[in-house]
Amino acid sequence: MSLRVVFMGTPDFAVPTLSEIVGQGHEVVACYTRAPAPAGRGMAERPSPVHRMADGFGIPVFTPKSLRTEEAAEVFRSHGADVAVVVAYGMILPQAILDAPDIGCLNLHASLLPRWRGAAPIQRAIMAGDAETGVAVMRMEAGLDTGPVAMVEKVAIGPDTTAGELHDRLSVLGADLMARALAALSRGSLAFTPQPDAGVTYAAKITNGDAEIAWTLPARRVHDQVRGLSPFPGAFFTADLGRGPERIKVLATQVAQGDEGGDGAPGTLLSADGVVACAEGAVRLVTVQRQGKAAMAAVDWLRGARLAPGARLGGA
Repeated sequence: MSLRVVFMGTPDFAVPTLSEIVGQGHEVVACYTRAPAPAGRGMAERPSPVHRMADGFGIPVFTPKSLRTEEAAEVFRSHGADVAVVVAYGMILPQAILDAPDIGCLNLHASLLPRWRGAAPIQRAIMAGDAETGVAVMRMEAGLDTGPVAMVEKVAIGPDTTAGELHDRLSVLGADLMARALAALSRGSLAFTPQPDAGVTYAAKITNGDAEIAWTLPARRVHDQVRGLSPFPGAFFTADLGRGPERIKVLATQVAQGDEGGDGAPGTLLSADGVVACAEGAVRLVTVQRQGKAAMAAVDWLRGARLAPGARLGGA
């Protein structure tokens, strides 16, 4: 049995789920997404990835600035939806919206709840050095990602997996999981289990302070910080290339082998091929990017920047 669905999502991560729901034959009666925002060199307003896909499918698109007005709630109720599917929408749903669909609102969340509730679960899982994560389908309630969970799919996080790679994998896996959840829902067989009280962690939004490389951490933690923020927003350090301190984004590193660590205070460049001292051990810079420039091999950048062993790279 097909369902009447309101889809609510904004970024690339949500696109495969919308596509899968349409492909499964459900009737997506409305799509809610964030309003077009200025982007690119000309700062022209650009619709969100979900907005563009919804337009392609001919689905009516709504971009309200707020859902907290009675007018917004009335419009939402007018869709007559069986269920709302929410994937990285970017706005808090008030109770009137949560109560509007007959069956409620299902959320696809990129973590193994209750670990990493909140805004940045993919980045935080990698930055913490987690060995696994996954996607979960839960029924939404007023609390932050506190609702009961119906279905979960786990994946391993490799020691060098980046946030970008994990994002792409989980977006596809999550689309399949939500499609299976809706199929079970249409049969009346989707069961929910309350989240346990133990193991709750919060994935706070990434800040500028999170992105500045902390050379005072052990090498493994620095490596996790870099890959957890690659490719966006990108971990960074500062270096003086002759015109004052400049931010250098780091997109890839390797944990240096024991005989490569050498001696030096955290943040000291130990070799011409990009080995940098940490509090314990060292990391090798693999790929870096200057502001406004293309990414490049770190050894090539170091050669051009004329940074010699012994130079200090700025960071937390």
